[in-house]
Amino acid sequence: MTATQILILIAAYFGVLILISYFTGKNDSNTDFFKAGKQSPWYLVAFGMVGASLSGVTFISVPGWVEGSQFSYFQVVIGYLFGYFVVAYVLMPIYYKFNVTSIYEYLLERFGTVSHKTGAFFFFVSRVLGAAFRLFLVAIVLQQFVFDDLGVPFEVTVIISILLIWIYTNRGGIKTIVITDTLQTLFMIVAVILSIYFINQELGWSFSEFLASAELKEYSKVLVTDSFLERGYFIKSFLGGMFITICMTGLDQDMMQKNLTCKNLKDAQKNMVSFSFVLVGVTFLFMLLGALLFIYSKQYDIAIPLMDGSPKTDLLFPEIALNSGLPITLAVTFMLGLIAAAYSSADSALTSLTTSFCIDFLNLEKKPKENQKKIRKQVHILMSVMLVIVIIIFKYVLDRNVIDSLLTVAGYTYGPLLGLFAFGIFTKYKVKDKYVWIVAISSVLIVYALGNIPSENLGGYVIGYELLPLNGLLTFIGLILIRRK
Repeated sequence: MTATQILILIAAYFGVLILISYFTGKNDSNTDFFKAGKQSPWYLVAFGMVGASLSGVTFISVPGWVEGSQFSYFQVVIGYLFGYFVVAYVLMPIYYKFNVTSIYEYLLERFGTVSHKTGAFFFFVSRVLGAAFRLFLVAIVLQQFVFDDLGVPFEVTVIISILLIWIYTNRGGIKTIVITDTLQTLFMIVAVILSIYFINQELGWSFSEFLASAELKEYSKVLVTDSFLERGYFIKSFLGGMFITICMTGLDQDMMQKNLTCKNLKDAQKNMVSFSFVLVGVTFLFMLLGALLFIYSKQYDIAIPLMDGSPKTDLLFPEIALNSGLPITLAVTFMLGLIAAAYSSADSALTSLTTSFCIDFLNLEKKPKENQKKIRKQVHILMSVMLVIVIIIFKYVLDRNVIDSLLTVAGYTYGPLLGLFAFGIFTKYKVKDKYVWIVAISSVLIVYALGNIPSENLGGYVIGYELLPLNGLLTFIGLILIRRK
């Protein structure tokens, strides 16, 4: 597939999104931008959240991770499933009870202004880094397979990507995203199914023959139970996955903002439960695709693409889809899936960052009515510029598999949120609000120090995703120390 064909496909795709934005953004009110008028059908929200949760990281990085980790990532995914039930039946009733626009308003009601700002700040950092990770991945794919051939610098690729998102979210906000995410999820699921079908066809296999093949068995180990010291040991991965979901979905304005557009709590819970099972199934398909990619690359001697002189397994899927001589249908399918996966998470991230900054930091509802829409639009532009800057920085500092990096960073940034919300929900104590930010920062610093202790100094124990619940526990203990008598 040529660079010109890919550009035409991208232009057509965004033409559809902008058309949807035109119809959903006619009202252009802050109420629609932040809450979609609380009229979103739960089944649309559920289906759209699949794409937003998986994103370009899953689309590219999970298949690329299979060679090094086999199917052990599925241990984390099982933890996700249990975490979604906690979100649905513990956290969501609280958000609907307080009728919040930003979920961090709960911390204002429960503890005070400093706690509110601290929670919002850690979300802000988490979501900026998370959205940047996801967009960075799609940007390097577009750069390597499209814009390098056209002589376009990486920085320009990033600016164009963010500009396109800004255009179709500028007016409708979350109301637009509920619709576009549904479309994008459909493209992504179709892409992975067709990719599996076409590659199997090229290998001369049916899907059942692929599942029964000896080649798949080389990659299909799920459970890591040999030693508790291992980073991917089952219990550590399961608990890490559960807490990652609680934090990256239940304590994240981005994901919760979609749920809060449902008509009532019951609809929001139906959305969350049905979405969780679909997500688990789709993620497993991505791991199957990853094994298939490495089987295919070995059989046809396809080298893993290089980035800055080093092999980058995240780029194997695009290399096979676009440059291996497979049918053009696979290339078109891949590009649609990639674009959908990347932008289904990035567009909602941009909207949620705008929402959080307006509500949590600027107290938008207290501003003069005639200025509120103008302020929201200015913040939307500011968030777009910030994402551009962070993504460009990533190009020069990121050297690991993207999904592994994303989950590791989450252990540091979401931990204080976990501790704050857990303390608020499970205790009756008030705290000395002015000291909360000190507790949160201290917890992150301690966990960061622990995470960087060499394994040989810990008797061979390798620290993994358990950093997140540990971070939350330290924050919880710190809040006990500053509770009011």
